[in-house]
Amino acid sequence: MEDKKETKEGQQQKKYQSTLNELGAQVEKFAVKTAESIRKAIDKALEARNTVLTIRINDESNKKLSMLVDAGLFKSRSESAAFLIEQGIKSQAPLFSKISSKLEKIDEIREELKNIVSKEVNAESRKS
Repeated sequence: MEDKKETKEGQQQKKYQSTLNELGAQVEKFAVKTAESIRKAIDKALEARNTVLTIRINDESNKKLSMLVDAGLFKSRSESAAFLIEQGIKSQAPLFSKISSKLEKIDEIREELKNIVSKEVNAESRKS
């Protein structure tokens, strides 16, 4: 009887270990895929960098940028800042859409004003 009990417990232990191994393998695959996705997002954000921008940041922001470099996600603070700026702009897309719309209206009004002034100047010059 005890042999059967020990055999059954051994089988259950093996089954439990197998399940844990499968779970561990799935978690590892997920982590690798997540890391690859992050790397692709980072590469995409950084590939079109062609403008140099000098900025001043506070000490806390500098520490956070350095953390990203120390973690191996970026080669430099410049890269980490560029990525975070890009992500911030994406996350505020509705705000930038509103701003863009208002700027278009401002441009239209400026153009109307130029036309008005031009017509007035031409009318005055014809009178003279």
